[in-house]
Amino acid sequence: MPQRTIADLLRQSDRLGLRLVAGPADAEPVTAVEVFDLAALPASTRGTLAIVSGDIPAPYLVDVALRRASAQRLAGIVFPRGFTLAVTAAALADSGSVAVLTSEGESAPDLAVAIDRVLVGGAAEAMTRAGFAVERAIVAADGAAPTPESILAAASDALGVTLAMDDDPGAAWTDTSAIFVGEVPIARVQALEPDEAAATAIPVIASLVSRSIQRQMRDRFGPNQSRADLIVELTMAEASRVDAFIAPAARLGLPLQLAHAVAWMRPRHRSDPELRPPRSIQPAVELFAMRLFDDRGELWHIAHIQDDAFIVCTEEHGAGDHQRRLRETAALVQEYAISLAGPEWTYTLGLGTPQGGPGGLRQSAAEARVAADTAVAAGRLGGVETTDVTGLRRVLLDFYTSPTSRSLLDDVLHPLDELGGERAMTEIRTLLAYLSTRNSLAEAGRILMLHPNAVAYRMRRIRERLDLDLDDPDIRFAVELACRVRLLAEA
Repeated sequence: MPQRTIADLLRQSDRLGLRLVAGPADAEPVTAVEVFDLAALPASTRGTLAIVSGDIPAPYLVDVALRRASAQRLAGIVFPRGFTLAVTAAALADSGSVAVLTSEGESAPDLAVAIDRVLVGGAAEAMTRAGFAVERAIVAADGAAPTPESILAAASDALGVTLAMDDDPGAAWTDTSAIFVGEVPIARVQALEPDEAAATAIPVIASLVSRSIQRQMRDRFGPNQSRADLIVELTMAEASRVDAFIAPAARLGLPLQLAHAVAWMRPRHRSDPELRPPRSIQPAVELFAMRLFDDRGELWHIAHIQDDAFIVCTEEHGAGDHQRRLRETAALVQEYAISLAGPEWTYTLGLGTPQGGPGGLRQSAAEARVAADTAVAAGRLGGVETTDVTGLRRVLLDFYTSPTSRSLLDDVLHPLDELGGERAMTEIRTLLAYLSTRNSLAEAGRILMLHPNAVAYRMRRIRERLDLDLDDPDIRFAVELACRVRLLAEA
């Protein structure tokens, strides 16, 4: 049987109802527990914990009992509820190394049975403590403002063993000690020392902590998630509908009139581009990002479009280092996603430039998406790509972000699209090379690494399909623009 001290019993004081009022808590190991009438305190074996039955004794009897307990090397004496220790008795307890306790709850016989179970240990005692810990944890969780800390503290007091949360986003869904927010594991409940009762109670306590955290997350991040949904709609809507989002955004507290910078994160498997990332990654990344944003002064949002994630940082116009802060924060989200997905997965990050107003948010999102797409197409997987803010691509982004513009330009290339797949893209690349060199077969051949006669053969087929006058400057400009936007999208 393991040795127990008064200190061990006091760690379960919440359940046993014990309170130390004088004397040491660890002078003698508790070897037995007996119920006595203080007036007739018999000789007892060393280490016995004497529980006084009956009414509160007279002060002189207490002094006598303490002297006898010290001589017999008793572990301590437990007095009934309402007992007050005199100053002289307290001095005797301290000098004689006798623990003096009061019982705040059960009757002497019931308390003796409970303490005896603690001393003997075993399955019955563990189940009793575990059940009591679960009861106290439920009471704490049902309080006015429950927190994970208050639930764990209540369970720890009941068990006599400290429980703590250990961050572990990789916990398995079958782990009964895991703490989840929705389907996302974030931590585990652990006992700081091995304990059978704690192991029995932890699954229920972990469930209570999970619900408490989920409730906190809902209250704290609910408005952010609603605004993120609106940002997705704004990003994907027709340009003509942008103004319709201003009023709903204002109701949700989203200041569209400020400056926005967007980071776009695209997952890609290293060996199979057709694979989709595990479903568990997206909610875990979203939760990590929201907790990360909570410590920052700017207004942040994260949203998802299919497998892609985009992060929006909103600040006042002209705020210094706006894009740098976006890059640093988005890179942390990127690193976390990679750590969850494993080495076979890459997450490529594209950064847009800060832009003002609702249209600016769409523009920055388009820049970020194109930057990510360009990096993926060029084989620069898993890096951070900054938008090319100069040159033709900047102009083409306006067409790329407008579904209406893309639809009009797609109509131009529809005859080539009917060829399907890579053959259609080959014809479009040939057409762009030809038009961008002012209809020069030789220059187009140099770009395409083809003989001019091969380019001429292709262009005859293309002209027949398009049935357009490619020598007309306006038509040539429209077709070239359509080709460039199409290749930009394909990137």
